[in-house]
Amino acid sequence: MNVDRLRILRELADRGTVAAAASALSLTPSAVSQQLKLLAKEAGVTLLEPDGRRLRLTDAGHALVLRADEVVSALDRAAAEMASCSNSPRGRVRVALFPSGAALLLPGVLGRLSESGTRIEASDEDLPASSASALLADYDVVLTHRDDVAPATAAMRIEVVPLMREPIDLVLPPDHALAEQDSVDVRQLADERWISVRGGFPVDDVLLSVAAATGVQPRVVQRINDFRVTEELVARGHGVALMPRYAVVHPLLVRLPLKGVKAGRIYELATRPGAHRLPAVAAVIEAFRAEASQVSGNA
Repeated sequence: MNVDRLRILRELADRGTVAAAASALSLTPSAVSQQLKLLAKEAGVTLLEPDGRRLRLTDAGHALVLRADEVVSALDRAAAEMASCSNSPRGRVRVALFPSGAALLLPGVLGRLSESGTRIEASDEDLPASSASALLADYDVVLTHRDDVAPATAAMRIEVVPLMREPIDLVLPPDHALAEQDSVDVRQLADERWISVRGGFPVDDVLLSVAAATGVQPRVVQRINDFRVTEELVARGHGVALMPRYAVVHPLLVRLPLKGVKAGRIYELATRPGAHRLPAVAAVIEAFRAEASQVSGNA
């Protein structure tokens, strides 16, 4: 089977539509459709079937996508090994990171790789961990975060490397009635006005755990994903918030650990299966692991 056609099949699986796959590959939709028809002829099975006005993969199509992952990964490893033998740079690695994780880890990771010949192209992507599969259509490595009790990001076409756990704390203005305590029981928070994040992110998941523990639906007055904005709102008395411990930088805020719920988020690196065998990707993963270990160990 033609390798280029296998790559086209992977793009369709990643992006969901012929038009999106064609755009990513700089081809026309008709050219993509023609190549997929030829691939089905080569494979001797039906790979696609109608689904309303779109096409979806058949069971055989899904099975071939998994093998396409293996083939493309093997070819990428071979290219990386040949580049290493010719003393050329170890290559570019495209990395997607959620913003607060990027602020915490990316500077140190770049420093660790500065003399390695591996170049990171980083982009901030403020999406839930459930979006990792879609992001891997455009990135080699995706830094994700999930709630303590949420399932791991790993799926059929995703491998996950755990990095660290970051506690999530209650953040208060200095004149709040609870500010003098060493910690806060969630039952003390039933009447608070909350500044939270959009649904699907770890901080909001912890707030849902608070609701389950207290039996009271939290009164969320603002939903802001930028923690710097959240800090300013809390500091000026517009509500209280839950924030990841290492993201709190405002000098006036009081940060207290929670009692009564498990409050934390897990950092993970997501890649396509086998991507960790590429020397450049392996170097990036190792740099993230070392930086996460240092950050969490020094906190």
